[in-house]
Amino acid sequence: MTEPRNAAPFATPSLTVDSSPSPSTFDEPEMDPMVDTAQGLWAIVFAGGIGSRFWPLSTSHRPKQVLALVNERPLIADTIQRLSPMVPAERVLVVTSADIVDALHEAIPEVPRANMLIEPRPLGTAAALAWGATEIARRAGPDTVCCALHADLSVANPREFRRSVMRAVNIAATEPVLVTIGVKPTRCETGFGYLQAGALLDPLTSRTEGGASRVDYFVEKPSAALADTLIDRGAYWNSGIFVWRAKVVLAELAQHTRELTLGLPALNAGQMEEFAEHVTSISIDRGLLERSESVVVLPGDFGWDDVGTWASLRRVRELDDTGNGIMGDVHCVDASGNVIHADGHCIVVFGISGMLVVSLDGLTFVTTLERATELGPLLNALPGSLRSNPRHM
Repeated sequence: MTEPRNAAPFATPSLTVDSSPSPSTFDEPEMDPMVDTAQGLWAIVFAGGIGSRFWPLSTSHRPKQVLALVNERPLIADTIQRLSPMVPAERVLVVTSADIVDALHEAIPEVPRANMLIEPRPLGTAAALAWGATEIARRAGPDTVCCALHADLSVANPREFRRSVMRAVNIAATEPVLVTIGVKPTRCETGFGYLQAGALLDPLTSRTEGGASRVDYFVEKPSAALADTLIDRGAYWNSGIFVWRAKVVLAELAQHTRELTLGLPALNAGQMEEFAEHVTSISIDRGLLERSESVVVLPGDFGWDDVGTWASLRRVRELDDTGNGIMGDVHCVDASGNVIHADGHCIVVFGISGMLVVSLDGLTFVTTLERATELGPLLNALPGSLRSNPRHM
């Protein structure tokens, strides 16, 4: 594990005090006067890849981000709507790939086509962030505050999500830090990143009261034993929701993310093909959070989860009386703890538990929720045409 860093002395930021009596009141957050409202908050949404873990529903023609997996709206439409009270669609940049951009734009037509940043090749989220932040700095100025997040996050309480983001904005607007919103772990999860909180930014506001802290160290995808240790130490999950000023994150990427070093001059010159040729794919987590000493974690409690696999849908979908997470025309009898997705067909299940059942035109897929967490071995064993276009088999 990375050793804790000795944080340099840090001036306490002028935080806006949230005077609402309780998060349960769902008061809308207000922009703090310290934020330049003439420029306003921008957002970068990462939406690359087709989401093969949601086979057979996700394909290159219908990628994961346009699927209605949590509720009736496509994941990316849910993300844009969740942001909209703070960030209008014209201030949202979506970083994606050429093969799925049309499907994405059809799901979110309110986002201008010029705001769809199409990668020449899969660049990794660190490079995607550099591109988005550079574009925001060019369009709105280098001091513009932006929120960066993934298109496939589930949020149970959107208003509390926005309250957390605005608290992060108040910090990022005045201090040269990288703010990540941390979530209190609810289980031992080896697929997430963990943030170990250190010194409080404001000694008068504890972490239990929502106070922000410097991050002593960040651990990406630990072993189960290490994850348990981190949870015992009070570490937070990294939600993948970040807030920072454009110039601050660009400076941190230039300093710490050596995988981008050769490509940044081309990016600054607007030469995207050359930028893509000279960068190495790496995530924000490994390329920046593990290396920077300017990371700050702000606790957030808004029902966050990652929509990463079919099994995750039991945590993020509204469940029926026996714990089934269903979507579509589904009838359950003496069945519990299943995830069932009917895409245009009726599904009847009887006497089963812990199963995944997905039905679409031309194909039905059945496995256990345990095996549904990783479909790589299955997809490797299937004919290529069945993997890529199961509807037309």
